[in-house]
Amino acid sequence: MNVYTHGHHESVLRSHRWRTAENSAGYLLPHLRPSDTLLDVGAGPGTITADLADRVAQVTATEVGAAELDLARHTAESRGTDNIDFAVADVHALDFADATYDVTHAHQVLQHVSDPVQALREMGRVTKPGGIVAVRDSDYSAFAWWPRVPELDEWMELYQAAARANGGEPDAGRRLLSWAQQAGFDDVTPGSSTWCYATPDDRRWWGGLWADRILESTMARQVVDSGLATRDDLHRVSQGWQRWAAAEDGWFSLLHGEILCRAG
Repeated sequence: MNVYTHGHHESVLRSHRWRTAENSAGYLLPHLRPSDTLLDVGAGPGTITADLADRVAQVTATEVGAAELDLARHTAESRGTDNIDFAVADVHALDFADATYDVTHAHQVLQHVSDPVQALREMGRVTKPGGIVAVRDSDYSAFAWWPRVPELDEWMELYQAAARANGGEPDAGRRLLSWAQQAGFDDVTPGSSTWCYATPDDRRWWGGLWADRILESTMARQVVDSGLATRDDLHRVSQGWQRWAAAEDGWFSLLHGEILCRAG
């Protein structure tokens, strides 16, 4: 893993804990069986992980460090979910035997890793023949919003610069099919889906968390320390997010690429 651009500030976790299997892994759900074993790579705060655990026999959740893994462990404990194991792991070199899992899943992970093709090879290696490797990643350049608040354009430029400085690929969604082909998968079903925030409550939530993230997250510190922006710049961008959230015609759509790969 590279430096994780978002970090784990409360405003980031506020966003990630909103994610469920239904709104973030809907493309995978019809393919799950109650008897399946599933590896969830990069589990984050574990809300998707716990949802997936409700649908399969056993889940292994991984993260890059013990502190990050504790976030998912806490979610599982709070929900009373008892069929999740936890392991610190690097997706580039997974410490699991070949053909261990029926399903290997990663949500918003490949955009942050140094070698997404190698990551996919490893995900395929630990998946049983005929099993599924499922990946979903956002595509920042394809995000769309209205009204055209200039500060949101500035936010996009800052995020793209920060993510690439960390060795990531913020436009990963459009590249998933290509990466899967390079990783050696010859049975790949590509697709896409979106999140859309346009109701008053959704705008208040989405705009509010980004108004905070641009000031307090790891990304905020990075862009200031690197000279990409000043604190005054970040306050201006934060105020732009608040203006967007208050707009009665505010609309924001996030595109995600998705792939379902059959392991050989």
